[in-house]
Amino acid sequence: MNSKSKLGKFSSVGRLIPEPLSKYRTPFQRDRDRIIHSASFRRLKHKTQVFVNTEGDHYRTRITHSIEVAQIARSISSYLGLNDDLSETLSLAHDLGHAPFGHAGEDALNDCMSSYGGFDHNLQTLRIVMFLENKYLKFKGLNLTIETLEGLLKHNGPVEDLDLVDTLIGKNRFKNKINFKIYPPLEAQIAAISDDIAYNNHDIQDGIKANLFKLEELVEIGFFKDIYNKYKKKINKKNYKIAIHQIIRDSIDLMIKDLISNTKKNLNKLNIKNHKNLKFSKELIVDFSDEIKLSEKEIRLFLRIKMYNNKDVLKKNNKGKKIINQLFKMIIKRPLKFIDKQDLKHDKFRAVSDFISSMTDRYAINLYKNSK
Repeated sequence: MNSKSKLGKFSSVGRLIPEPLSKYRTPFQRDRDRIIHSASFRRLKHKTQVFVNTEGDHYRTRITHSIEVAQIARSISSYLGLNDDLSETLSLAHDLGHAPFGHAGEDALNDCMSSYGGFDHNLQTLRIVMFLENKYLKFKGLNLTIETLEGLLKHNGPVEDLDLVDTLIGKNRFKNKINFKIYPPLEAQIAAISDDIAYNNHDIQDGIKANLFKLEELVEIGFFKDIYNKYKKKINKKNYKIAIHQIIRDSIDLMIKDLISNTKKNLNKLNIKNHKNLKFSKELIVDFSDEIKLSEKEIRLFLRIKMYNNKDVLKKNNKGKKIINQLFKMIIKRPLKFIDKQDLKHDKFRAVSDFISSMTDRYAINLYKNSK
């Protein structure tokens, strides 16, 4: 498809602050470009996925994970004839709000903010793209399309805690352009489940690389047992690393095929003829079959036991929590040393939370060391 035909294929309902359309890019391509050029996106290269960024060059970080999610989501959307630019944009942006040190850092920051509205990395992503990324003279934030904002807001489905949204963002800021109670467009559903496909498979790959478990142990998971047995006789010391890549590649491929097949079944079951213009749905449409859902539970249990609860991983997570707690206490006492006075006017605690959550692992570690 040439660029001219694509410009007219997918239109947007607009932005919170109206802007002229581009002659050369769709609204969603512009959203994607604004995300990629943001400081928050660049910082993801030094933010933990599972392993702290300082541990090795080949472990995944938030930025490599986001790119991998985008690749998966774009492939699925393109095959289904959907807006692959929107799926890609949501995939690239979905982790912008993560604090340093992964989910351990998020838990620690949420504890620090427990009396001041809490912390949620999904909603922090919205805070970043709506308020904190400032590089335009006409507005604060990135002024992304309504579709992108909705997809980010509903990364986990319809909004269940509207009070939290109101506290951290302000529900009126969406100007009644988003229905909080329904599922987002199919492109957003694709981005969300592509996130699951990516981190489940790639955490397994990183876990093997980190010697937390062996390739052979994957037979404990029924889904991987069949894949492993297909290559078992061909695996030796020389091609062991290549075999890992092959098995993970097969796993991702099987999950994507199942997802596409089951999504088509759901569309037929709901008698949706024109899914390419489906703006919303009252139920989840993009989903795995029951068989793959059970496999997913097995994979997550395996990873929790072998990887996330590994004593060395937990030790590093606890160190990350300690750093976040110490930095919060230090910065709250002397916020003007770190944060502009203007940013502290409205809510000092939220401004400190925004500042800490924006840190890379490396910056947080160095600031912690220098504070001793």
